[in-house]
Amino acid sequence: MTDNLGTHLSLRAPLWFIAAAFGGIAWNVFGAVQFAGSVTATDADLITAGLTPKQAAVMTSYPVWMTAAFAVGVLGGLVGSVLLLLRRRAATPVLLVSLLAYVSLWIGDAVHGVFAVLGAPQVIILSLVVAIAAGLLALSRHPAAKT
Repeated sequence: MTDNLGTHLSLRAPLWFIAAAFGGIAWNVFGAVQFAGSVTATDADLITAGLTPKQAAVMTSYPVWMTAAFAVGVLGGLVGSVLLLLRRRAATPVLLVSLLAYVSLWIGDAVHGVFAVLGAPQVIILSLVVAIAAGLLALSRHPAAKT
């Protein structure tokens, strides 16, 4: 008898759990695209996209540790969401690392003046990112995540 992923998931996890895990994957794929754009963007690219020269300068001068935190948050969120879909115990520590990376990035944005220059939209977006990372971590600890 063969066991394909769809059959395995439908027999063992509630539909809402599968949908939430796929939502986590989609969210983190979007985050990976944003990360790729952020590390390749130039001041000119960002100004063309509508940022002021000061905003563009702040966005392209992140300290290396903040860029690393963004990368760890996105990669951890993506890998953790796949592990969550597969209902692997490893999802919890991976998603915890992702959450801690995003919290570090939030603190970095506050300390390095990103929030001051970009304003409320940046605070709201990054706070949403942290909340979603926390939600995925909480989901990994839900009984539905257990195999």
